[in-house]
Amino acid sequence: MEFSNRQIPTRRDCLSLAAAAALVATVENDSMCLGADQQSRRPTKAELDRVLSQPTLDLHFVEQPVVVKSMELLKAGKEYLLRTRSTSGLEVVTAPNPTRMSEAYPIFLKNIAPVFINRDARELEQLLWEVYRHGSNYKLQGIALWAGVAAAEIGLLELLGQASQRPVADFFGGQRKRDIAVYHASGNRGNKPEVEIEYLQKLVADSGAKAIKFRLGGRMSRNEDSLPGRTEALIPLVRKTFGDAMALYADSNSSYDTANAIRIGKIMEEYQYGFYEEPCPFDWLWETKDVADALTIPVAGGEQEFSMRNWMWMVENRGVDILQPDLHYGGGFIRATQVARMGALAGMQVVPHMSGGGLGYMDVVHFASFTPNIGPFMEFKGNTALPVECSSSSLKAENGIVRCPTGPGFGVRIEPDFVKRARRVEIIS
Repeated sequence: MEFSNRQIPTRRDCLSLAAAAALVATVENDSMCLGADQQSRRPTKAELDRVLSQPTLDLHFVEQPVVVKSMELLKAGKEYLLRTRSTSGLEVVTAPNPTRMSEAYPIFLKNIAPVFINRDARELEQLLWEVYRHGSNYKLQGIALWAGVAAAEIGLLELLGQASQRPVADFFGGQRKRDIAVYHASGNRGNKPEVEIEYLQKLVADSGAKAIKFRLGGRMSRNEDSLPGRTEALIPLVRKTFGDAMALYADSNSSYDTANAIRIGKIMEEYQYGFYEEPCPFDWLWETKDVADALTIPVAGGEQEFSMRNWMWMVENRGVDILQPDLHYGGGFIRATQVARMGALAGMQVVPHMSGGGLGYMDVVHFASFTPNIGPFMEFKGNTALPVECSSSSLKAENGIVRCPTGPGFGVRIEPDFVKRARRVEIIS
C-alpha cells in the first residue's frame, strides 16, 4: 500500500492498516501469514523472538557450496571496493560505505574479513553470529563493527547471486516491484530558510522527486537551532513553496528533549508532514516513545540502531511508528529484513535510512523491491559517483523513480578499468 502526502498514516491510523498489513506480513521462509485480528494488536516478545529465530534467506536454488577464497579491500580515490573471490574462480566487486570504511578499515581487515574466508557463503546467517563473537568482536558493538559486517555480507550476497545466476531479491522472497519512488534528502543545516528553499527546488528539479526531506534543529544540539528561528520558519515555508501535493519529511538528527520535540512536532502536524525523524537523541528510546505517543504525525527512527534487542523493544512497545534501519550501519540486508519482519507483525512501515556514498541508494532500492511493508518513498541523496555499468536500469532518479536492476546478484557492475586502478588497502602497524 502506498500513500500520498495526505494519505500517510498518522499514529492513530496505524492500527487501521491491519487488514492491509495481513496481506504483506508474510514471513516468507516460514510461510506464516498473519490474519487481521493478529495484526491489530502489538506483537509479544515471544512472537518477535520467533521472527528472529527463523531463517531469513531462501537458498534452495544454490545447490553447490560457494566457498570464499579471499576478500580484498581496495581503494580508488575516496571510494572503497571489496573484491570477493570463491574457490571455484568466481570474482565479484561490491561497494562498502566509503565514509565508515575510511574510519574503521582496520576492524574490517583484522576482525571481520578473516571470519568469512574458507567458509561456504550459504552459511551467511550463521556467520553473522560467528563474526559477532569472533575474537570478542562484540566488545566493538556499534557502527564501526556492523558497517564492516554489512560490507562482507553484501559481497557474499553478490557471490551467491552470481553462483546461482539469481537476483538478490530471490534470496528474500522475490521481487515485488521494480520502480521505486524516492524522496530527495537535503543534508544542509545552518543555512537561511530562503536559501534552503532554493536548494530543495534544485533537488526536485534534478530528480523529479514527489517527496523531499530537510533538516531541523542543530544535530545533537540540546535544543539549540542551527540558526535562531530557522526551524519554526522553515516548516511552514517548505509547505507553502511546494504545495499540498508534495510529501514532506523532516529530520532533527537528535536535536531535542521531549518537550521541545513535541513542540516542533505540533508545528509539523499543522502543516501535515509525512514523518518526523529522530526527534530526540537516537538512543533515548523511552523519550522518543513519549514524543511518538504525544503526536499524531508518525515518528521515524533507528538509523544508528544496531541492537536487535533494541529493535525488538521499539516494535513491541511502539517506540516509533516508522522503522529506519540503515543497510550499512546496522549490519546488512539480513538484519534489516529481520527488523522489517518484526515490524510487519505490528503493521509498521519500514523506510530505510540511506547512508551516503558508494551504491548506498541502490542497496535501498533493492531492499524496497522485495520488502512487503516498505514505505511509499525511499531516501535518495544523489546519483552514484562510481563508474558503473547496468543494462536494466539507468541507476538514476528520473521523474522521482529509480528502477531496480535485474540480473544476477545486484545487477550492477563496477567498471573493470576503475577496479584495476584501485589499490589494495593494508593495515599499517
